[in-house]
Amino acid sequence: MCSILSVFDLRSGADLTPLRPLALSLSARQRHRGPDWSGVHADANAILVHERLAIVDPAGGSQPLRSADAALALAVNGEIYNHRDLERALTTPYEFQSGSDCEVINALYRDAVDGDIGAWLDRINGIFAFALWDGARGRYLIARDPIGVCPLYWGHDGDGRVWVASEMKALVRICEDVAAFPPGHWFDSATGELRRYYHRAWRDYDTTHGVEVPRQELREAFERAVHRQMMTDVPYGVLLSGGLDSSLVAACAARFARQRIEDDDRGEAWWPRLHSFAIGLEGSPDLAAAEVAAAALGTVHHGFRYTFEEGLDALPEVIRHIETFDVTTIRASTPMYLLARRIKAMGVKMVLSGEGSDEIFGGYLYFHKAPDARQFHEETIRKLDALHSFDCLRANKSMMAWGVEPRVPFLDVEFLDVAMRMDAQAKMVRVGPDGRRGIEKAVLREAFEGYLPDEILWRQKEQFSDGVGYGWIDGLKAHADAHVSDAELATAAARFEVTPPLTKEAYFYRVLFEQSFPGKACAETVPGGKSIACSSPAAIAWDAAFANAADPSGRAIAGVHQAALAVS
Repeated sequence: MCSILSVFDLRSGADLTPLRPLALSLSARQRHRGPDWSGVHADANAILVHERLAIVDPAGGSQPLRSADAALALAVNGEIYNHRDLERALTTPYEFQSGSDCEVINALYRDAVDGDIGAWLDRINGIFAFALWDGARGRYLIARDPIGVCPLYWGHDGDGRVWVASEMKALVRICEDVAAFPPGHWFDSATGELRRYYHRAWRDYDTTHGVEVPRQELREAFERAVHRQMMTDVPYGVLLSGGLDSSLVAACAARFARQRIEDDDRGEAWWPRLHSFAIGLEGSPDLAAAEVAAAALGTVHHGFRYTFEEGLDALPEVIRHIETFDVTTIRASTPMYLLARRIKAMGVKMVLSGEGSDEIFGGYLYFHKAPDARQFHEETIRKLDALHSFDCLRANKSMMAWGVEPRVPFLDVEFLDVAMRMDAQAKMVRVGPDGRRGIEKAVLREAFEGYLPDEILWRQKEQFSDGVGYGWIDGLKAHADAHVSDAELATAAARFEVTPPLTKEAYFYRVLFEQSFPGKACAETVPGGKSIACSSPAAIAWDAAFANAADPSGRAIAGVHQAALAVS
């Protein structure tokens, strides 16, 4: 995973001499994402800049990737897990110039240059954001992966040129209309249209009603997803909080760690010992649970501790990197950012993480209140659609701030097709004969019986920002209370035109965000400005207590956390 920056629609006959150094300087603002090498393609009509983090084919694979005839130039941030299958299915010969998994995008474009772009985009199993320039046709494509695991922004400068970048910080002072490029879409300059390519029948509950997915099928689909995403030529590890999701990722990875994935498991892995990483304050619930899970799985475990002051000191840089003022995201991003720095120091360049499971299986505590399967399913769809602005943004930007690539097997498109076609009735929190509610994500836990100790497999949900230590959130709220006056909060709507903050903590973060990202357009890239769980219309409809839940901590969700703990 890397960073890209491209500029298109250059004016014919204009002096482009200053544009190349400008593009390079803007791309340098993202170089933390790709510290290994920089590459540039520039001609009279397009400039593509790439900052590389070498994961696959580190000795080659430098970008922008060029076709043999030099007509195509491709800048990609991503990983294409099924690249070999795609290469074997090509109908038009293509002379590959590298061992990069991403070069298959050039080949797919050439294979169907006059065909349906969306069709071949939909065949890709991977995480990606790319800009492709076809110099022979004077045509460019921009596209982003289905869920939006890889960030991507675009906008126009004062001369009407189109700019594209992996992070908003590269465009904020040159594009007044900077915006997030939508996941699952592509833009084709030949038509001037932004179109969606990612469509799934399971988005409609009626197509899933009554559909059963055997536990074994669910388990095997996830195992394949983890196996695919272990594709790497550099040292890697797993994030292990000791919660269900990260522990399942680690358990599956441990089963495949000794074989080299890129060699079809025929040879021994270059780094056969699986390393796991966790972080928390002293006494953190996550650190204790991660030790139990790591011991059971036999990983080489690294549990790091940070102090509240270290987290507080990092906040300005965290917000500059993650490019949001969302309260939940900032709370959780800060320990993740600190963890990434420790991981980077150990020479690890890629980690597997557990994001996406709660959205697929209704793992957030307010799902306990879902009234029926249809509403449960529709809420999972809504949360999947929002992931690119919240958990995917957090995981990607917090880790990539230090050049560590996060991968998310739960959001593997093939696994999604298995898990989301299941009738949501099977995912709902069950009520026992005594009227007491059970635990969330029971269907997923049942699918992995025997993989983990029961105290991990059946551990109650903790939000990451809670699990690192309850003192983290409590300390942040106290710090904000001491630094934001009542008068400032009362006049927040006058100062902040877009989604004014509702709490002192949110106000504190908003001020830090505005320092790096001024203007209305930047603020509008942050939907809602507070926890998506608490601001969910569905959540409020299910339980009126959510309507006043300005604090997005799991412990604040209307007693569900305590009630669930009592049952589990």
